[in-house]
Amino acid sequence: MLASSLFRGASRLGLATVNRNMSIVPAYASYNNLNITQPSEYVYNLELNRPKKMNALSMEMWGEIGDFFDKVGEDTDCRVVVMSAAGKMFTSGIDLVDLGDMASIVYSEDDIARKCTMIYHKIRRLQKQFSTLEKCPKPIIGAIHSACIGGGVDLICGTDIRVCSADAWFQVKEVDMGLAADVGTLQRLPRIIGSQSLVNELCLTARKLEAAEAEKVGLVSKVYASREEMMSGVLEMAASIASKSPVAVQGTKMNLVYSRDHSPDEGLDYIARFNMAMLQSEDVMKSAMANMDKTAPPPLFAKL
Repeated sequence: MLASSLFRGASRLGLATVNRNMSIVPAYASYNNLNITQPSEYVYNLELNRPKKMNALSMEMWGEIGDFFDKVGEDTDCRVVVMSAAGKMFTSGIDLVDLGDMASIVYSEDDIARKCTMIYHKIRRLQKQFSTLEKCPKPIIGAIHSACIGGGVDLICGTDIRVCSADAWFQVKEVDMGLAADVGTLQRLPRIIGSQSLVNELCLTARKLEAAEAEKVGLVSKVYASREEMMSGVLEMAASIASKSPVAVQGTKMNLVYSRDHSPDEGLDYIARFNMAMLQSEDVMKSAMANMDKTAPPPLFAKL
């Protein structure tokens, strides 16, 4: 496969060189903090790209992430997104320079009601940017290496599948910064891990969660020996998903997200209403025929 052969040479060429050889997606070339490449058909790779700043989440990067996932949801050339990062770590969390901008509001001489309103809307804007990940109908695979701190945990909690390299570690850092996490970790992490006690421990102590434990508790589904092996494996996974019916894949994600937040009966009604239309898609017959004739080539599905 293209993804596998591309990354088998990563250890020889260096990961950054391999990434530069990928096809840049012109529609997203204007971003200053993200690299959007297309390693294989219907697969996009979003790479956090502030390596000299340890991929700290600046307000500009935050906005670019939200803008990308807003747009890619309607991009018919994309069926799966892999989210990775350039440099030595995934992300060091929120850019402290931008945190200083928030402090300037707090310590200003403005009326407290005005300050509260400004801070509220600023937080809600940041929340909205990361919520675009779960609202995007395309599956998103998070590929994490080395450190994933603070806002980085907020970010990956919005992905659909998470894998990491053996050197990865995760830290809900906010209590050490004198605040409560406010961009998604406290709301999404309990649903991902399932142990409220462990979530409470991680969020209240700010201790590091190493890769092996992250896999054990379900934050990630697989740990790879190296970053290169991780990228090879995750791009192969993405290519496999992209080869399937986009009607089925996007419908599955939409219903998984809906059912997570609703009762089983509400979820069953939602999928029934969804499939009363989608079962009439040509993709169903194409998939059925391919499953009956194992010698036939894989079916090709129209863009969605």
